[in-house]
Amino acid sequence: MTDFDYDLFVIGGGSGGVRAARVAAATGARVGLAEDSRMGGTCVIRGCVPKKLMVFASAYREGFADARAYGWDLTEGAFDWAQFSGQLHAELDRLEGVYRRLLDGSGVVVHDQRARLRDPHTVALADGRTITAKHILIATGGRPVRPDLPNADLGMVSDDIFAMKTLPRAMLIVGGGYIACEFAGILNGLGVEVTQFYRGAQILRGFDDEARDLIATQMREKGVDLRLGTDVVAMAPSADGAIAVRGSDGSDRSYDAVLFATGRAPNTRDLGLEALAVALGRHGEIVVDQFSQTNVPSVFAIGDVTNRVTLTPVAIREAMAFVETVFKGNPTPVDHALIPSAVFTQPEFGTVGLSEEAARAQEPVEIYATSFRPMQSAFAGRADRVMMKLVVSQATRKVLGCHIVAPNAGEMIQLAGIAIKMGATKEDFDRTVAVHPTMSEELVTMKTPVRMA
Repeated sequence: MTDFDYDLFVIGGGSGGVRAARVAAATGARVGLAEDSRMGGTCVIRGCVPKKLMVFASAYREGFADARAYGWDLTEGAFDWAQFSGQLHAELDRLEGVYRRLLDGSGVVVHDQRARLRDPHTVALADGRTITAKHILIATGGRPVRPDLPNADLGMVSDDIFAMKTLPRAMLIVGGGYIACEFAGILNGLGVEVTQFYRGAQILRGFDDEARDLIATQMREKGVDLRLGTDVVAMAPSADGAIAVRGSDGSDRSYDAVLFATGRAPNTRDLGLEALAVALGRHGEIVVDQFSQTNVPSVFAIGDVTNRVTLTPVAIREAMAFVETVFKGNPTPVDHALIPSAVFTQPEFGTVGLSEEAARAQEPVEIYATSFRPMQSAFAGRADRVMMKLVVSQATRKVLGCHIVAPNAGEMIQLAGIAIKMGATKEDFDRTVAVHPTMSEELVTMKTPVRMA
């Protein structure tokens, strides 16, 4: 039998790669891992975690106003970006340390440098060493991309937001996906004058239309200058250090900063994949089967680099399935059905299953939906509205989709996702006693469909 340096070598130290390395090592496998940046990957260092902390920070402005409406005598001060940023990066440092300690405690050998594939069982490290492994797992994630536009380098991408030294006074955000919309809400909440360009007819393409419409309306009411059907035509540096932007709507304006949130691409460049003839998709993603195996039998890939479902918990699930398949002798396909997710817009959006539009294209459905002013913000005099929506199969009565636009929608959709994953019917929801007074009780009290299709 050929003697390899490792049973498994992982390229990429994000959530998926680290989980696969640790769990494989726990089976007794010899595991190595290479990461040329910070341990923790996009989610921990430049994605979900710092973004959510910024969401928390940005929500206090409305919280102060609400507190006064509830009788608290307080004076709102100014937001101190420098103080927050310092604490933010200290927390990211702490989390990176946790990831490293977990790997060290698992017996995984970490190589803090870039690795490239040399052949189906060999990787070459940046320092010139070569390492052999029986199995190679690629978990290099994705990266934000800039549009093909002259002077696009003047703009930031999402990775750059967390490194800002100061907050801009006025900022243009280009894009209409969840990253663009989340940062529009965050920066608006922190006091930045936010303009958002999106070339499409409505933000959050691919999500439920009714939810998209409500979120767009609420974003505008909270102060975001959202311009649909609009894109950047030209941009150039201004004499005062700002960025002059011409929009396709005929607008000309200078902004202190521009953020491009116009898409992400899999990190497959310069990995040596082409030389091994590892199959790539049209967007550069690594093509894998249901067991995360590439067309080169010893090479596997998980997470955003495969462009299947680009969510951190999915990458972790793919890592666990990979270890079950390869190291525990239990072939385990990855289950990508009915994945709950949250978009941390303001208002927050939680969703699981089919949108109304997708469900209607599949089969006859009933739609149960309600929109109302929630008690907490209504008492404070705010015009915020929330939405609860169930998409139900007429034939099976199963709930095919659940969509919530409301504060803490992510927390609610996690629990609703359990029921829907189990195949709950509308009648199962109806039999559940409401928790009163809550927003989520509406999920079990909607008795009459608002429409059928």
